[in-house]
Amino acid sequence: MSPRTRTRGTNEAAKIIVIVADVLAFVLGLWILMYLLDANRANDLVQFVHDAARWLAGWSHDLFTFDDAWARVVAGYGLAAVVYLLVGHAVAGRLRRY
Repeated sequence: MSPRTRTRGTNEAAKIIVIVADVLAFVLGLWILMYLLDANRANDLVQFVHDAARWLAGWSHDLFTFDDAWARVVAGYGLAAVVYLLVGHAVAGRLRRY
């Protein structure tokens, strides 16, 4: 395998990791937006986004105990989104160096 082929494969893997991290953060950000705008929870799309976001942020959901529910949602889901972005982009950047 030539160095050029290896570099191309590594760059493609890095792109995929960045796209996955961005999509995960987008879902979490979308749920925060829907929550803040008081989206109809009976709607199938809203329910799907909420379920996906809850699963993605399972480790950070209700991590903070603010008095206001909106602050808990923004902090908990927002933290998960930031972590996915930071880790995904850091791993991709590390892959691109090699």
